[in-house]
Amino acid sequence: MNARSVERGTSSRTVAVVTESFLPTLNGVTTSVLAVLDHLERRGHQAVVIAPDTPGIAGLRSRTQLERYRDFDVHRVPAVAYRQFPVALPHPVLDTILAASGADVLHAASPFLLGGRAITAAGRLGIPSVAVFQTDVAGFARRNGLAATAPLVRKVLGRIHAGASLTLAPSSATAAMLIEDGVPRVARWGRGVDTALFHPARRTSSAVRSLRRRLAPRGETIVGYVGRLAPEKEVERLAELGGIPGIRVVVAGGGPSRPALERRLRHLDATFTGPLRGDDLADVYAALDVFVHTGPAETFGQTLQEAHASGLPVVAPASGGPLDLVAPGLDGALYDPDEPQALRAAVLGMHLDRARAERMGSAGRLRVEDTTWEAVGDELLAHHDTARNIGAPPAARRVLTGWNEKVSGRS
Repeated sequence: MNARSVERGTSSRTVAVVTESFLPTLNGVTTSVLAVLDHLERRGHQAVVIAPDTPGIAGLRSRTQLERYRDFDVHRVPAVAYRQFPVALPHPVLDTILAASGADVLHAASPFLLGGRAITAAGRLGIPSVAVFQTDVAGFARRNGLAATAPLVRKVLGRIHAGASLTLAPSSATAAMLIEDGVPRVARWGRGVDTALFHPARRTSSAVRSLRRRLAPRGETIVGYVGRLAPEKEVERLAELGGIPGIRVVVAGGGPSRPALERRLRHLDATFTGPLRGDDLADVYAALDVFVHTGPAETFGQTLQEAHASGLPVVAPASGGPLDLVAPGLDGALYDPDEPQALRAAVLGMHLDRARAERMGSAGRLRVEDTTWEAVGDELLAHHDTARNIGAPPAARRVLTGWNEKVSGRS
């Protein structure tokens, strides 16, 4: 039976997940997509994944056997590399895969070139679509030497999301921006956090105690950043911490900015761990005393939730996603990203009053204890149902068609 013939309100559904990023690339989009797929499996639903191929290893994939994640088929579409990041091309094969999927709903994760075409194709096929805004592509363009293209990119993103049945914004700031750009149907949907993996109890484990001894042999305050090392993250702001006695700095993550950051932060004698996942990542969080986020243009801020879950006080810019995730003076501090030395002042306050910082960490843990991926996943399924009730907007077939055909013609 075609999945679209299943009556709404029943438990069975098939979700076509189209994502601009997937394994082996690790970032916030990939992490949330994996969590969505895990939840679909948990609830007994079906899914098909459409994702960019990975330049350099595409030729090594089997031509006769489909890739799988969990029990779900993963279809790859051609991609090119930009700053070590696969960028999918809006290839016509996507339309064929989507038509054959029997999907009840399209879930477009951070849609741009690939997701934009998917929303158009879904509209033509009568499949309702949910577009999840995750990456500020226009802001990325501004911070990577492409400022002249930013207004056009923002306009294109607005048209993509306007074509979806429903757009999900991760924060109040992002929701306001989308509404300002004319996106008609916007709802809030945050992210979950693994509160079992990221837990304060890890701090007393032998592995974390050993790690703390290596990082801070004289009992220094350990200040850490976790995330991608790329220009838009502005990790170089950690240079402000130079000259504060009794602190050690840890940078966990990988990306194209690592060589430059190792030079820029040399005066801190910072420890760079490289990319981490699972228990290794959770152990690094547990070894920290203060978590610092540096990027002022985050649409959400998943690492802030992971730090909260780990029982850490957090320091973050007073902009974008962190405005929803940090209660200043209660579970962390927000600093003015336009004010020099503001990050330093926030970290210094926690370093000088460790007891207060620990109380903030405990409050942060309480804040996220019910924000599990299971709870957030059920919220997403309710949003999928809303999109199915709305249906595929007729605008999806006309608003994006011309742009997608022009882009496809170049590929």
